[in-house]
Amino acid sequence: MKKITHFLIFTLLLIMASSAFAGSKSRRGTAGAQELMIPMGSRGIAMSGAYVAGLSGIEAASWNIAGLANMDKTGEALFSNNNWIADIGLTYGAVAAKFGNSVYGISLKSVNFGDIAVTTTDEPDGTGAMYTPTYITMGFLYARKVTDRILFGSSMKLVSERIMRESAFGIVLDAGVQYRTGTGLQLGASIRNLGLNMQFDGSDLEELHQPSGTEPGTPIEPRRIVLQEFELPTTIELGVGYGPIDFGPAKATFAGSFLNNNFSFDEIRLGAEINLMNMLSLRGGIAIGVDPEPYGVDMIQDTDDDSDDDAFENSSEEFIWGPTIGFGLDLSRLTGMGLSVDYAYRTAEYFDGVQWLTFKVAF
Repeated sequence: MKKITHFLIFTLLLIMASSAFAGSKSRRGTAGAQELMIPMGSRGIAMSGAYVAGLSGIEAASWNIAGLANMDKTGEALFSNNNWIADIGLTYGAVAAKFGNSVYGISLKSVNFGDIAVTTTDEPDGTGAMYTPTYITMGFLYARKVTDRILFGSSMKLVSERIMRESAFGIVLDAGVQYRTGTGLQLGASIRNLGLNMQFDGSDLEELHQPSGTEPGTPIEPRRIVLQEFELPTTIELGVGYGPIDFGPAKATFAGSFLNNNFSFDEIRLGAEINLMNMLSLRGGIAIGVDPEPYGVDMIQDTDDDSDDDAFENSSEEFIWGPTIGFGLDLSRLTGMGLSVDYAYRTAEYFDGVQWLTFKVAF
């Protein structure tokens, strides 16, 4: 009973924190390290990220780290490849192992922007030189079964961003809990990307200038451009799930969650999964953007614009994401090893849809 009370207190603190981190129109697009917001793992994505209450195993590291504690076997490894919008590629890998009631793991995410031409004001078409930004996130994972029904997890992520000779570094924390009632009902809470501000710095920000108002030939002086710090895209999510519901050869699981984003739309997420004969899983979901201030200052200033009248958005000019679908194949019976393959597809306004392909091995 004492541990259940701790779970409820933790969830209450997250609810209170969500009010403190409430987003607004003026804050949209001002956060940095946006690669932290790109989800990985096809099962969670195919359910539109709604299953934070019950997602388990190594894939839970991207959604609710507490679910990592519910691995079926001694260890799991996951590899995922993703074609993001604007031809951006993402590669993600994670591995974890169980030691008693605790699970330890490590993850690595790399963002590939490709080669980008160097341009200047004198040569806007390019100088002939190329550069490649390097964005890497490394995570150290920990999760534990507090009881047979309560799971807790946390992770520390090291974020490194490098553009030419400028770089920024940050440390990010995730934490989450899951509670399984034993009747099929599951509850979950997660806070992600909590950390101090990041700031770019590097040798290209050093310039030499002749002091203003001085005579020609005056020695030049070194000056340094100081860039503005940027905040991290912290999110808080509360979720509920129910299942699996047994329909004979098929089992169904349903999930919903509310995501609070301090720099963008809040989201109501809904998802479902149908498992056929413990081999094939069909999944689908949808996320609905919730404007935290639909009747704010913008509406007062421009009453002819109906865009602010909508508190809910789904695949619009500001909230571009549409429904998600996907499937999974458990190849354990065919291969004799715990291998599974999952695929997810998410529609988007103005861009081609985004695809994920994930391979997972349990050992």
